[in-house]
Amino acid sequence: MLIAGRYRLIESIGRGGMGEVWRAYDETLDRQVAVKLLLPQDSDPTAASRFRLEARTASRIDHPNVVGVRDFGEHDNQLYLVMELVEGDSLARVLTQSGAQPADRVARMAAQAAAGLSAAHRQGVVHRDIKPGNLLLDADGTLKIGDFGIARFLDDPGAALTATGQIVGTSLYLAPERALGKPAGPASDVYALGCVLYQLLTGRPPFNADTAVAILHQHLDATPVPPRELGVTGLPPAFENYLLGLLAKDPEHRPGAQQAADWFTAGAWQGRPEPLPEPAARAPRPAPAAPAPAPVPAPASRRRGTGGATTYMLPSAQAAPEPRPRSQAPVRSRGRARSRSAPPAAFGARRIAATAAGALLFMAAMLLGMKWFAPDDTGGSGTTSEAPPTTGDSDPAAQPSPAAAQDDDGGDD
Repeated sequence: MLIAGRYRLIESIGRGGMGEVWRAYDETLDRQVAVKLLLPQDSDPTAASRFRLEARTASRIDHPNVVGVRDFGEHDNQLYLVMELVEGDSLARVLTQSGAQPADRVARMAAQAAAGLSAAHRQGVVHRDIKPGNLLLDADGTLKIGDFGIARFLDDPGAALTATGQIVGTSLYLAPERALGKPAGPASDVYALGCVLYQLLTGRPPFNADTAVAILHQHLDATPVPPRELGVTGLPPAFENYLLGLLAKDPEHRPGAQQAADWFTAGAWQGRPEPLPEPAARAPRPAPAAPAPAPVPAPASRRRGTGGATTYMLPSAQAAPEPRPRSQAPVRSRGRARSRSAPPAAFGARRIAATAAGALLFMAAMLLGMKWFAPDDTGGSGTTSEAPPTTGDSDPAAQPSPAAAQDDDGGDD
């Protein structure tokens, strides 16, 4: 079958709800392409408009991780979209055939998918249906994002062309805000990518239940089980933590698509340790030794310098007046001064006690000296003492005076 006189259909390679994809050959440019034909949509009056929207959306994005659009038109009342042919499998088929993937391969796919989403977001396009079936691997392993069929423009909220109250997308990868009926934004694509990466690592989506409504409730309320708790081996903790950040319930707590692309591309998922800052130099702790003569205190100007490691403690101004040179004691190094020196209040108390003790000793010495060297005055104090014997002739007081003798004589008359 020849479409538009140049695209010869070879074989069907995929079929979705809205269209069928064929491997085709472009006879004009002599290359293989993929041609998507819109299937009859009797029950969906917006199908044709949505198909045109997909062509417009994808054509705005030119990036190696996004399937490129080559042409768009109508043939025999049937719309067609010509795209780049990706020679490889979708991630859905990879999961079916091989199951969980090693962390290093998932990290490479994460970097490429995030880079493609970032290119779309820069053009104001939100994919809204990121899932394993829409992520394709070409022959050399490069990941490409395809199927912008339900994408929307950020600058044209009405361009989604969905029925009122209808949630478009796949429930297994639907962001919590979309489960609440809020418009999809770039963070919604990041959340969906996180769900895909989780499934690639564990072999199962982060949330699953029997009904789509139950799955939406899990997206809103449940916490995903860390992959390593499910037995995933070889997964660095940094990768796991970042993946759980992509699945944050709050859109504002998720990284942007470009941030995620840079993070995975730089190899941060391996959890490479960052160099630690150099530790601050510490002065060596002095070893215990026998007391040594105290050093002579340096002048005040030298003590304030920063050249030496030894410092000196100055006496407190409240302890005593300015010390005299003869009474100032040398101070030891900081370590010994802190362990042996007493508080300033103790110095004052000791000095007062020493002064009082000295005064008492001085007074006691004076009293003892006065008592020792004072003259003997016991005769005038009324005490008796022995005197050497004397003769009657030699003591004038023992002889009576003439007047006294006359009185005695006259008294006898």
